[in-house]
Amino acid sequence: MSPAKHEEMLASAVARLILDPSAPPVRHIAAGAASPIPAAACWLVKKMGHPVRLSLLHKPNGNPFTEGTRELFDLTGQGRLDLFFLGGGQIDGQANINLIGTGEWPGLEARFPGSFGSAYMYFMTPRTILFREEHSPRVLVPRVDNISAPGLSPPGVFRRGTAQALVTGKAIFRFDPARGRFTLESAHAGETAASIREATGFDYDEPAELPQTPPPSEAELALLRGPVCDEMFETYPDFCARIFERKLAA
Repeated sequence: MSPAKHEEMLASAVARLILDPSAPPVRHIAAGAASPIPAAACWLVKKMGHPVRLSLLHKPNGNPFTEGTRELFDLTGQGRLDLFFLGGGQIDGQANINLIGTGEWPGLEARFPGSFGSAYMYFMTPRTILFREEHSPRVLVPRVDNISAPGLSPPGVFRRGTAQALVTGKAIFRFDPARGRFTLESAHAGETAASIREATGFDYDEPAELPQTPPPSEAELALLRGPVCDEMFETYPDFCARIFERKLAA
């Protein structure tokens, strides 16, 4: 079997975070971002035999919602969603995300796609995995210019959860809400503690010896390139062709 591609490594890393035994159990996962890597991670967990329900909002056929995200918000408010994915044009060291834009409010310097339901989902979902492939000082900033969704809330504010982790194209960080701070957990292949520190705008903790993010196992690769690709091909044909080498229809 050919070596794992970077995207396959990221998908397996996200799948391990989903299955983390130290985190609250996951019964229902939703992925609302248009990134195929979290979707691949969700399908990998499912194809590994774990009894999770997946609600993938970009799936054109078989989407569980007849009225779109309104039903997703209803489920989340009822406590029937356990894990969600969020990203941001900016993410800071307190797990705040900015989907509005840069510069002073209303953030007109560089416009992002908009926050939509990010704040609601961040508050009401027990576990959130932050995912952003670009790992650079312009994305991982000391403090976001505008807060679309806060990583922490004042005492007395009802909140079910916050960030579990941040996954980027270079590393994995764990978030400690009690301290309001990230800890570098592992570096992806080709990265070092120094290269990650240089590319990160916010401060964080790191271990004395930094582990490397494990590559996918052969069994995981077989699932990703076979059954997972089968499930994703209709929604993400170009991704499946590029990463899993699935041929597109002529």
